Formats: sequence, structure tokens, C-alpha cells
Amino acid sequence: MTAQGQDTITSAAAPRPERRADAGVIQLTRRDIDGLLLCGEHYGAPYDLLAAALRVAPGRLPAILRRWRRIGYASTARLGPGPGWCWLTRDGMAATGLAFPAARPALGRLAHIRAVLAARLWLETSPGWASGHAWWHSERRLRVHQPAAGHGGHIPDAEIHWPSIPGGRYAGQIWAVEVELTPKPIGRTTGIMTELVTFTQYSLVVYLTAPAARPVVTRAAASLPPGEQPRIAVRDLPTIAFLPEPPR
Repeated sequence: MTAQGQDTITSAAAPRPERRADAGVIQLTRRDIDGLLLCGEHYGAPYDLLAAALRVAPGRLPAILRRWRRIGYASTARLGPGPGWCWLTRDGMAATGLAFPAARPALGRLAHIRAVLAARLWLETSPGWASGHAWWHSERRLRVHQPAAGHGGHIPDAEIHWPSIPGGRYAGQIWAVEVELTPKPIGRTTGIMTELVTFTQYSLVVYLTAPAARPVVTRAAASLPPGEQPRIAVRDLPTIAFLPEPPR
């Protein structure tokens, strides 16, 4: 028998490697899980802010979204001016353990949803966030737990929780976050502020405002009793809260 024939027999007799049980199954990374949770907690996310939250270049995001769609956890579409949006499907909500309805973001709320997510990303980059181990409690989570909290009034756009860790500057505190894009009647804004500062759980109420809303918010804060005014902080929304300017 020739050497070539021996090689053929050896090759034919060699056992084939067993197929892995998870072959073809998409393995989610920690970044995938964080991104899916973010989309679920915020009703959805525009592509540019989602890429920023995941710390990936915008060009890498489409491949990530394709993987999420392939396993049935997310839907994507262009819902209005600006970047496309991603939100969770029913399977995505179930996989993340979030007990929220699975629906595309409402068109009338896109600007507000974007601004709240931008506020979160901006606050998470502040110097004390990481050192204080702060975490974001979204409006959707607050609505789910509202009856248990015993607070049936105004629900803020989010809460910031500061764990009770030794040496923490804000240890044990809870802050309310309000995002204002448009001016409301002064009486309504003052009423909401009064309710939030009266609800003694909140050590601070942070208002992040667009330029149009800031005068009403500052007037409302100035109308509170002097002892309550230090519990209101008014800041400008970061520029990423607003739709990117279209290319000229």
C-alpha cells in the first residue's frame, strides 16, 4: 500500500470532533446585558446615546443591535428626526427580568426619554458617582414600586441612591431627578417642588433644565421657604440631551 493510501485510511478513520451543545447560540456579554437593561429601563434608547452608554464607537453599534434582534430581544426603527431607536421586545423584557410592557417608545415622549437618558449618562460621569457607588433608579421602576413606597403623588423622572458606605460624601441619601424641557405653569412647578421636598425621603431634588424651562424652575425654587431652598439644585441639561444638529 502506498503512503498516500495509508493517509487516506487514517483520515477516514479519524473521529470527527463533537459539535458543541451551544454551537450557533449567541453568547451575551456583560455589555449586552447592560445595554438591554438600559433600553428596558428607559422605554428605549436613541442610537447615539446607546453607543455612548456602551462605550463603543457608533460604527460598532449596528452589529450589536443585529445580534439583539437575531435573538428576539430588541426591535429597532427610525421613529422621528435624528438617530434610530432601540427598544426591548416581550422576550427581551422577560430575559432581563423587567416587568414592564414591551412597546415602542411613544412619539410624543421621544424628546423627554432622550433627555432623561442623557441626564443619566452625564451624571454618571461626575467625579463623585463612581467613588460613592451611586446607582440610578428609573421612573419605570418607581412606577412599579409606587404602592409599596407609600408615596402616591408625583413620581420624579428618576432617583439617585447613594449607598451607606463609610466615608461616602452622600452616604445613605436619595435624590430625586427632574428633567424639564419646556416651561410649565409656575403654580404646577412650585407644587411639584413642594411635594418633593416635603417627601422627606429626598435629601436633594435635582432639576436639569433646557434653556426655555430654566426661568420658571428658578422662580419656583426661589418661592419655597428659605429652609427648603437648599434642597433644590437647578442645573443645565447637557448638550447631548438634545437632538444632534443635522449635517449641513
